[in-house]
Amino acid sequence: MKIFLDKTKIIKETQKYKNIGFVPTMGALHSAHISLIKKSIKQSNKTIVSIFINKPQFNKKNDFIKYPRNLKKDISVLKNLKVDILYLPSHKQIYPDGPSKNIKIDNFSKQLCGRFRLRHFESIIDVVDRFIKIIKPKKIYLGEKDFQQLILIEEYIRVNSIKTKVIRCRTLREDSGLPYSSRNLLLTKKEKEIASKIYRLLKNQKNDLLNKKTSTKKLRGKISQFGINKIEYLKLLDINKIIKPFKKNKKNKIFIAYYVGLIRLIDNI
Repeated sequence: MKIFLDKTKIIKETQKYKNIGFVPTMGALHSAHISLIKKSIKQSNKTIVSIFINKPQFNKKNDFIKYPRNLKKDISVLKNLKVDILYLPSHKQIYPDGPSKNIKIDNFSKQLCGRFRLRHFESIIDVVDRFIKIIKPKKIYLGEKDFQQLILIEEYIRVNSIKTKVIRCRTLREDSGLPYSSRNLLLTKKEKEIASKIYRLLKNQKNDLLNKKTSTKKLRGKISQFGINKIEYLKLLDINKIIKPFKKNKKNKIFIAYYVGLIRLIDNI
């Protein structure tokens, strides 16, 4: 596995290849990351993984500082997977002139997480756009766990006629039902049990919610009793009616963001 820290050198390297699969990460690699990487390896001639903790997307300085980091372990995981290239840029390499203030994205960015995290999605799309311009991948592999982020990236790529294809990858879950996330490393055993209860409740109550036998208000009340700190949102949305062009068939998902202890978790079911 080749490791690049310098933008100029990786641009020169990637010009040699035509069918590049790209998996952007912020490190602290887990089973869901591994599944994305394996899919890229299967579908691409060369697979590039980036590890870059993107400071502009963090609304709180403390969240950025506390974000899990384990580079030595991550490098070992990637070598075992036989990844072709690891890109480890510095903040200055990615943002030589600072983050862009001109990123235009769909208004869906102002809903759900966007209501609580100012310019969060603009910052994510800014960094993804920068990586795509550097690496020029044929495909980029993204998980459905961060569903709002996923469809906003897809829309940005479509509207701007970027040639990279987004490959959606299903959400992988721990045995408890909790979706794999680097933030799970920050949870206590008790907090994980609470998150698991929330997943099971929403999964079991989804049909009742669709059939109006229960409501998001009632579900919020039940979830609050599990001992969480705060629910930011709990919504049922038809994901085929979020961003135009709309699709005819209905496909509903429950979206939730909440705090258990000091850790913010999101899910879609």
